[in-house]
Amino acid sequence: MLIYVEYITERLLYTLSFVFGDRKIAYQITNDGIAFIAAKGPKLNYSKREFEDCFQLLPAAVLFEDELQKEVPQKSTYRDISCLAFQQIPDVLASVFYVLSRMEEYNSLHQDGLGRYKAAASILQKQDWLQTPICDVWSNALIALLEKEWQISLNAQQPRFYFQPTFDIDNTFAFAHKNTIRTFLANAKDLIYGRTARRNDRKMVRQGRSKDPYDTFEQIAALAQHFQDTKVFWLLGNYTKLDKNISHLNLAQQEKIKEIAAFAEIGIHGSSLTPFNAQQLEIEIQRLTQIIGYRPNSNRQHFLLLHLPETYRNLLKAGITHDYTMGYAEQTGFRAGTARSFKWFDLQKNEVTNLNIHPFVYMDGTLLEYLKLSPSEAKVRIAALYHAVQKYGGAFSFLWHNETISGYQHWESYQEVFKENFVLNTARGNVN
Repeated sequence: MLIYVEYITERLLYTLSFVFGDRKIAYQITNDGIAFIAAKGPKLNYSKREFEDCFQLLPAAVLFEDELQKEVPQKSTYRDISCLAFQQIPDVLASVFYVLSRMEEYNSLHQDGLGRYKAAASILQKQDWLQTPICDVWSNALIALLEKEWQISLNAQQPRFYFQPTFDIDNTFAFAHKNTIRTFLANAKDLIYGRTARRNDRKMVRQGRSKDPYDTFEQIAALAQHFQDTKVFWLLGNYTKLDKNISHLNLAQQEKIKEIAAFAEIGIHGSSLTPFNAQQLEIEIQRLTQIIGYRPNSNRQHFLLLHLPETYRNLLKAGITHDYTMGYAEQTGFRAGTARSFKWFDLQKNEVTNLNIHPFVYMDGTLLEYLKLSPSEAKVRIAALYHAVQKYGGAFSFLWHNETISGYQHWESYQEVFKENFVLNTARGNVN
C-alpha cells in the first residue's frame, strides 16, 4: 500500500505505525505526486489533492500541525465509521491520534480534588466510547473499508491478547511493623469511631497471634508464577497525607519486596510527591534499587496522579521506560482508546518518546468504591472488558492491591470477584 501525503510529519508517522504497522500491514509513504501517480497497486490519497485511480481520505489538519487542537472535536461519521470531526472534517486517522496522544488532557481544567483528569470530561465518556478500545475499532474499520474498496486482503494481524495482573502495594501491612506512635494514634481513631473489631485485629497481629490481613504476598507470588506478565508496584515514598506505607528501611518490608521480586517484576509506585518532582522520584527509585539490587524501569503513579507532560518527562529523565498509570480511578475502560502498549507522544515537543505506555482497563477501587458495584455487577463489567480486549488484542491488564485481595473488612464480598478473574482465565488457557 502506498500512501500519499503533502507533508510527512512525526504525528503522521506515529499514527500510521499504530494503525497499519502494528498490524503488520506493509505500507510506504510518499509526498511525491508524480511517483504516486505512476505507482501500481493499492493507493491511499491522504490529502486534499485529487488523483485518479486511488482511494481518497480527506485529512483534517491535526496530523500536519504542531499545535494542540484547541477546538473540541465533534462526533461524526465517515463512510459508516463513527469517528471524530475536526473543523467539520471527519477523519479516522486524526481521531486515533487525538485519543492516543491524550491531547484533550493537556492544560485541562477538568480535574478532581487530587488534580487528576476526570473521566467524565473525556470525549470517550461523553460519546459512550470509553468501554471500547475505540482506537482499535477505528483502525480495524478503516482497514476493512480499504480492503472493500480495493477488493483485496491487507493481511492484517491482530495484536496479541494476553492476561496481565498488576498490583499496587500502598500499605505492605495493616498493623504489623508500625511504630508505637502510629499504632497509638490508629487505636485512638478506631476507639472514637467504634471500630472494635479492627482494634482487636491489630492487637492479635501485634502479639503474633494472627497473620496481618494485608500480607497476601503468597497469593501474589503464586499468581506471578502462572502469569509471567504480572507486575507489582511498591510505594516507598516519604510519609505524607496520601502516602502512608511504612519506611523503606523496615527489614520486614524489604524481605517482602525481595520475595516477590523472585517471581514478578517490581516497579516503583511513584508517591504523591513525584508527578512534578523529579528529585523525589529519583530518591524513591534509589530506595527500591538498593533493595532489589537493580534499577527498576517501570512505574505506576500512586493514586494515578498523572499530569501531562510533566510526569512522563520526569519518568524519562529517571530512566523509566514503562509506565502503567494510564487508566481512570472513577471509571473503568480504555483511557487512551486501546489495551495495547504504545509509545508516548510528547505533544509539546512534537516527538515520539521512548516511554512505553501500558494501559489498564479497571481498578479494584473503581468497581467497589467509585461505581459501588455489587460483586455480580462487577463480574459483568469485568467480563465485558475482557471480551473487548480479547476481540481487539492487547493486555487484559487490571489493578488490585494486596489489601483488597485480602477480603478484609469491606472487601470481603469482593474476594469472589478477584478469584473469578484467575479461575476463569486459567480455565480458558490464558496461562503463560
